[in-house]
Amino acid sequence: MVFLRRPGPRDCDEFLARVRDSRDLHRGWVEPLSEPEAFHAYVRRTRRRNCDGCVVCRNEDGAITGTINLNEIVHGSFQSAYLGYFSFAPFAGAGYMREGLELTLRRAFSELGLHRLEANIQPENGRSIALARGLGFRHEGFSPRYVRVGDRWRDHERWAITVEDWIHSS
Repeated sequence: MVFLRRPGPRDCDEFLARVRDSRDLHRGWVEPLSEPEAFHAYVRRTRRRNCDGCVVCRNEDGAITGTINLNEIVHGSFQSAYLGYFSFAPFAGAGYMREGLELTLRRAFSELGLHRLEANIQPENGRSIALARGLGFRHEGFSPRYVRVGDRWRDHERWAITVEDWIHSS
């Protein structure tokens, strides 16, 4: 249904159009890039050793349906990263993000050799929590006023999965 690939400069127009079309979907949850300069900075950031960013693309036509990022990747004895993801309208709820995250988990735990991924999700974001739970993430805690979104510090729940959890749930 989907494949993952690194974003490139040629994706700018489509990506920014998807962001504009998804404002209502994203309001309060995330503030996606909205300017070409920010998009190109994001593309450069995905090439760094501590970031693995990709776009989720539909097999049938290559349409960008969402984005998934592994941020603050640390190797050595920690072998961990923060996972961030969001879908674009009208693709939300169609299963594309779930499949993209399954591919991301496989990449993180096999190719990148990570041991743990952590996703921080606002407690009111039931769809995102259900997705993480369905992929084998476990609820680990609560972080008050953890991330600033839309000029407000927002509470988040910590959800995590280890390679052992992933192997057991696969």
